[in-house]
Amino acid sequence: MTNLENELRAAIRTIKDYPKPGILFRDITTLLGAPRAFRRAIDELVHPYAGLRVSKIAGIEARGFILGGAMAHQLSAGFVPIRKKGKLPHDTVRVAYSLEYGVDEMEMHRDAIAPGESVILVDDLIATGGTAEGAVKLLRQMGADIVAACFVIDLPDLGGRKKLEDLGVQVRTLISYEGH
Repeated sequence: MTNLENELRAAIRTIKDYPKPGILFRDITTLLGAPRAFRRAIDELVHPYAGLRVSKIAGIEARGFILGGAMAHQLSAGFVPIRKKGKLPHDTVRVAYSLEYGVDEMEMHRDAIAPGESVILVDDLIATGGTAEGAVKLLRQMGADIVAACFVIDLPDLGGRKKLEDLGVQVRTLISYEGH
């Protein structure tokens, strides 16, 4: 394990049986509150894209907003919030996406992305990939060129990374946890 992985694991809290029995919830709020670990995580997420012309960072509600805002700052890019249905005040585009037990909808402002803009998608964690897949479809619907999807945590046993890669999206994660 690398020094970065050790530092991130030490900064991420695991909560047993949340939100239901048998789940180990990986809580990055402790990482966000640890200045050095948070800085390293952001630096590692943006490093491969430094020097590229990235137009926008699209963050998935809610922790993707925090990571995405910091990444946008570092890359001198704009930020686009992708939110649950009904949370944005202007004209929106919407897509349905799969949850573990059902379907929901997410949206973004219709004028947030211009066709051909290069976009990096970000969230804290990739699990089954349903939410990230929905965000990719939403961004592509608006003509975005998706450079990559970035996550602090990958839960590889749940297959989300593969789902995005099968859509032709490059995926970058910093650490992995086996199991759920």
